[in-house]
Amino acid sequence: MSEDSEKEDYSDRTISDEDESDEDMFMKFVSEDFHRCALLTANSFGDPFFPRTTQILLEYQLGRWVPRLREPRDLYGVSSSGPLSPTRWPYHCEVIDEKVQHIDWTPSCPEPVYIPTGLETEPLYPDSKEDTVVYLAEDAYKEPCFVYSRVGGNRTPLKQPVDYRDNTLMFEARFESGNLQKAVKVAEYEYQLTVRPDLFTNKHTQWYYFQVTNMRAGIVYRFTIVNFTKPASLYSRGMRPLFYSEKEAKAHHIGWQRIGDQIKYYRNNPGQDGRHYFSLTWTFQFPHNKDTCYFAHCYPYTYTNLQEYLSGINNDPVRSKFCKIRVLCHTLARNMVYILTITTPLKNSDSRKRKAVILTARVHPGETNSSWIMKGFLDYILGNSSDAQLLRDTFVFKVVPMLNPDGVIVGNYRCSLAGRDLNRNYTSLLKESFPSVWYTRNMVHRLMEKREVILYCDLHGHSRKENIFMYGCDGSDRSKTLYLQQRIFPLMLSKNCPDKFSFSACKFNVQKSKEGTGRVVMWKMGIRNSFTMEATFCGSTLGNKRGTHFSTKDLESMGYHFCDSLLDYCDPDRTKYYRCLKELEEMERHITLEKVFEDSDTPVIDITLDLESSSRGSDSSESIDSLTDLLKLTSQKKHLKTKKERNSTTASHQNTREGQEVYDRGHLLQRHKQSNSDVKDTRPNEPGDCMVDYFRRQLPNQGLV
Repeated sequence: MSEDSEKEDYSDRTISDEDESDEDMFMKFVSEDFHRCALLTANSFGDPFFPRTTQILLEYQLGRWVPRLREPRDLYGVSSSGPLSPTRWPYHCEVIDEKVQHIDWTPSCPEPVYIPTGLETEPLYPDSKEDTVVYLAEDAYKEPCFVYSRVGGNRTPLKQPVDYRDNTLMFEARFESGNLQKAVKVAEYEYQLTVRPDLFTNKHTQWYYFQVTNMRAGIVYRFTIVNFTKPASLYSRGMRPLFYSEKEAKAHHIGWQRIGDQIKYYRNNPGQDGRHYFSLTWTFQFPHNKDTCYFAHCYPYTYTNLQEYLSGINNDPVRSKFCKIRVLCHTLARNMVYILTITTPLKNSDSRKRKAVILTARVHPGETNSSWIMKGFLDYILGNSSDAQLLRDTFVFKVVPMLNPDGVIVGNYRCSLAGRDLNRNYTSLLKESFPSVWYTRNMVHRLMEKREVILYCDLHGHSRKENIFMYGCDGSDRSKTLYLQQRIFPLMLSKNCPDKFSFSACKFNVQKSKEGTGRVVMWKMGIRNSFTMEATFCGSTLGNKRGTHFSTKDLESMGYHFCDSLLDYCDPDRTKYYRCLKELEEMERHITLEKVFEDSDTPVIDITLDLESSSRGSDSSESIDSLTDLLKLTSQKKHLKTKKERNSTTASHQNTREGQEVYDRGHLLQRHKQSNSDVKDTRPNEPGDCMVDYFRRQLPNQGLV
């Protein structure tokens, strides 16, 4: 990692104030209407005025030589002058030459979850020598740990799957992000599948993504994955596998879709190691003969997908002006970890006052839904809307879109090639073993020396809960103001997307086992709003989305809602902020009241009076003063306003005084109970409803205005 060490001093230098001021010192000598006539290095001159270096270029303009700095080499991760950086694999991994690509597509109506019939079977497969192994990937076990990497992986001729002339399905997973270890034909149209654990581990079997060919249309096939390790799964709550057909994509422009019947997640026979495993089984009829199809746990988003996306930004003359792409570090396999700096360039000291926002994703490679949320965020923040422009003018965004590209490439679910969970090693000093999280922590530390970081958010996927929610950090050992302040942004987010984000599912505590996570480490470094955003692999139990799966557009829309909530949170007009604060105070009061009722025989009137006089009771003036002092956002020249507020400024001011009043307690208590109830019936309320326009949804009446 010596090359990474050399890059440490400038790994996060993008368009910071210091860089801009240094560049201005050179550019003040340059005429604005220059025409490039010649280009030489300063080393070509014997003039003692110029140092002997190849890092200063001399341009001949209007009769004189003008100096400028050479663009740093190897700093840009993507370039318009050459191809994308090729993906590097562990040397022993076999990789097919075929490049797998999928179209983007959103179903016209939300896809409902599976409703169990009670007739689902639980296939059990005793070991039998008569069964036919039709696919086996043994290359992953040639080394006990990571040794070195190669572009394209194993260079020896690949073992080809048996070309069956009968109706046996053919499987393949030796492509980027693919995961399937073994396929066994146990009956004419039934297959037992085994997914590969994370490389250099014997666990973390959750992610699957494989290709199937040689099928017959109209035949009921059964697939059973037999080596899951988690007792609880969203497949038990109606989640369906994802399916992609190349013929459907070509003929009808249909992409990934939810499929399957007789879906069942259940405990199976103990394995040879004595551990209990769990199976997922489903049946399916392919729509076409001799098609090329894919099954996946979640919508794939590969390292190549990210590189192509970043290349499009880098080649865009507009977006590349305010989005600078750099290499944060290199992974164990020497793949690049990119960092984006997004802000409007300024040539004066005002840019030093800009506060920072940090977003990261894909520290767990199998949580592909986090990449789709990240894509939605980048699409919006790099767009031409007035709100996006306002955000770029106000903040400096530091974005690491893929923290674990090695794991993404090889099809891991949770670990890096070190065989460890990176999101438990943010406190580690082993830079060579965990480079991406080490350099991320280092980047944040240096950034905090330059400017205030008002929010950090790490994007994840969740395998057991529906909806989208956040984990925060508990500030109960500090003032009540900080205790509630950490909950305001998630509450605002739930107001802005009430059919996807669940505030009642949010948790704010620091468990000992989570002390090495990015969320907790950044919080202990001094970032008060430090969150993990968890997105379900399944769908929603809320509002019009209830009982349906999330599409990629649903996930992408969370990027927009994140930006919208950031505008609400930081707006100098504190109406929405104080309304959320009041609602949180009422929630806490009623939770405390319910606990007292359960544990005490004291009369209700005495309990109420005691709560009113408690030191943890509401003190609006103290809260307002301390919160204003904490955020210090009202001194900004531009007044943040969301699109909805700009369209209803008058109504917002009329409700300012109402926003300082306490909501009706009975209504809040009822709402709190409803939000905490476990939704058992996940059938959609309106099955015929089609997808709504997420970017024009109004806030609910019961929340923010």
